[in-house]
Amino acid sequence: MQEGKFSRTAHRVAIRRAAHQLLDQPRVLDDPLALRIIGSEAEDALRSNPKEDHAFSRAFRAFMAARSRYAEDELARAVTHGVTQYVVLGAGLDTFAYRNPHPGLRVFEVDHPATQAWKREQLQAADIAIPPSLTFVPIDFEQQTLADGLEHSGFNAKAAAFFSWLGVTPYLTREACMTTLSSIAKMPESSGVVFDFAVDPALLNPGQRIALEALSARVARYGEPFQLFFDPGKLQDELKGMGFHRTEFLQGKELNARYFKDRKDGLLVRGGLGHLMGASV
Repeated sequence: MQEGKFSRTAHRVAIRRAAHQLLDQPRVLDDPLALRIIGSEAEDALRSNPKEDHAFSRAFRAFMAARSRYAEDELARAVTHGVTQYVVLGAGLDTFAYRNPHPGLRVFEVDHPATQAWKREQLQAADIAIPPSLTFVPIDFEQQTLADGLEHSGFNAKAAAFFSWLGVTPYLTREACMTTLSSIAKMPESSGVVFDFAVDPALLNPGQRIALEALSARVARYGEPFQLFFDPGKLQDELKGMGFHRTEFLQGKELNARYFKDRKDGLLVRGGLGHLMGASV
């Protein structure tokens, strides 16, 4: 992300989530605020000319919906185990905090200060109220650790918490990414995290590499190039070495079986475009 500017990629992702509300039935992610938060200009453009029929756009939109749904499903599971803190890392225009269905759940939105300031402007323009259960936490992951950022936010580091970290790790250095994951692994039992990541291109087939290259070129044009890639198996080993006891790796076929089975519109996640990891302490 360019210094002092909000994340253009975060806006594009939010537009894809909004498009899912308009174009897809049944919805994988039901988000009644998705259209409002992208801004009236973007909402009007999407309603008048969605431009979402291209196969790449449909597959990317499917993954955007699925990854948010998976994070919210895993959060709901954590809440049943007594978790009362939810940290949204790299929140962008995520709307969970404003439609939170879990009484007593505190939400902490962590993001770059410039993106967070822009989001607050979007919320005000859309007349979306900020609930008392939400705390904004400005952090630059390349300059600050997660623990340092949360320390003065009212977050209880001695209590279990669930973290979502979507659309962030490919843009980070390895050190910044692993430091954050290690910090989460040290949280109390029942804590957990869901994050997406880019797979090492050497592990992808030619078609998957082409899709990744196209996406990489697109985000680079916004000044937010990919720089971090993982081998999923080695990543799971590293997570277990940090202290996570349970890991779950989901890619296209698993996401399609879970969230897109028996659809009549052909919406699904294409191989190579999306990889999710869930990990529990």
